[in-house]
Amino acid sequence: MIVTGLSLETISILVGSVAALRALQLFLDFRRLLASIHYLPGYRTILSSSSVLGNLFPPTPLLTLGHDHFWLSKHDPFAERGLDVISSVACWPKATGSLLIADVNVIKDIVWSRGGRFPKPLAQYAIVNFFGANIVASEGDEWKRYRKIVAPAFSERNNRLVWDATTQIMLDLFDTMWAGQEEVVVNHSVDLTLPIALFVIGAAGFGRPVSWTENAVVPLGHQLTFKDALHTVTQNLIIKLLVPRWAMGLTQRFRRTGLAFDELHRYLTEMIHERQGSQHKEDNNDLLSSLLSANDNDNLSKDEVKLSDSELIGNIFIFLVAGHETTAHTLSFAFALLALHPDKQEEMYQHIKRVLPDGRIPTYDDMPSLAYSSAVFNETLRMFPPVSTVPKTSAEDTTFTLTDVNGTLKTVVVPAGLNLSVDMPALHYNPKYWEDPFTFKPERFLGDWNRDAFLAFSSGYRGCVGRKFSETEGAAVLTILISQYTISIKDEPQFAGETYEQRKARVLYAQSILTLAPTRLPLVFKRRT
Repeated sequence: MIVTGLSLETISILVGSVAALRALQLFLDFRRLLASIHYLPGYRTILSSSSVLGNLFPPTPLLTLGHDHFWLSKHDPFAERGLDVISSVACWPKATGSLLIADVNVIKDIVWSRGGRFPKPLAQYAIVNFFGANIVASEGDEWKRYRKIVAPAFSERNNRLVWDATTQIMLDLFDTMWAGQEEVVVNHSVDLTLPIALFVIGAAGFGRPVSWTENAVVPLGHQLTFKDALHTVTQNLIIKLLVPRWAMGLTQRFRRTGLAFDELHRYLTEMIHERQGSQHKEDNNDLLSSLLSANDNDNLSKDEVKLSDSELIGNIFIFLVAGHETTAHTLSFAFALLALHPDKQEEMYQHIKRVLPDGRIPTYDDMPSLAYSSAVFNETLRMFPPVSTVPKTSAEDTTFTLTDVNGTLKTVVVPAGLNLSVDMPALHYNPKYWEDPFTFKPERFLGDWNRDAFLAFSSGYRGCVGRKFSETEGAAVLTILISQYTISIKDEPQFAGETYEQRKARVLYAQSILTLAPTRLPLVFKRRT
């Protein structure tokens, strides 16, 4: 058969030759990349773990590290190779390499560096840019501008507001939704913790208090509640990233995702307009006020650049997500850990009683004394870090120096352009820094502990601006809840024969979507007498 003057045999030879040349090129690039890092031990795969395609598959040897590799593997890959910096090199669609890092001193070198030596690979943050540019997906002068705008909102005054708002939200929960019940069953903990965290960020960050009774009502002009719209968006960002606009109506999930994005944008716009029209704008010193002020030309100095409307929406979105989802999931894991370790739960209760012997409601001024509550929150963050990696890129040729498992000094060569991944679970489960890392020990945070080996809020110049906000909220929720209720795992007949370790593995099973989250965590809260 002849096709446009060429036989099928000739076409087959041409296609095969092109494919062979392409394969040879990929192989040579792959070998060159390995040589550039001096064949540092690690993973060799076809697909890159930083690509969307590579994360669609489960961990598969030689194919890809896969989704949630870092969380599932923790420190094991480093222990197997005897070094806390290892490599990951993939060959398709092009040769790409990354260093995976679980060494404190190397991490400090990266996060505290200046001069743009280790910038963020912003292309990997496209998933959080749908509503506009924001502080998370920014670098250099742009990040400094965002940080300057929002930093005043995270003040000691606001921390006190966070505590007071959290206290009121918890007491309202007890007095309304849980009123008259000696025992409350929650089939999945996030059904409780997501609204708690959303109400707190709404009240303390955006001046938008929501009651428990209002939470279930869809407002006029909307098809979803604010909570449902935000939760659906955060759970389906990957759909919005991969599915073209014309295909968003093809399935029920796609349609709901599209609706949630539209609804959330409408809610955020309404929130902005409502504050802009408020007669008491000058009385607010929260995050929304700071962002709106930067969006108003009248409030800017000569050298300041106005925050665009899309930047305004984008930053509100990212703070809503960071301010509610990460804290909500951490609280869920904390509840589960306390339920699985009743001795630690009782220790926490006794600690609270010693601080508050008269049974009064704690205030923000009590927080320093409620050290065990903060320790539980931090230990939960250590064991279940919200994000698994902090990605960076090396802008220049450099080296890292560290010791291996035998105490021998090693030098790791880092060529310019190489990706770097600060491996959070590996660091948090590194026995060099954390004794018995798989055991829930809140007391490890009561004395001296290695702050450089705890990166739940990142570290260095890009450390989380809302860290104290989250710590305050977490301590308040845990203190108020444990002072009035006990927590246990819900007994279910289908799991009647499981061992303690099986139960622990089941209820603590977690997967990452935008952040690490429990998959199903059924709990029982029983009022103390």
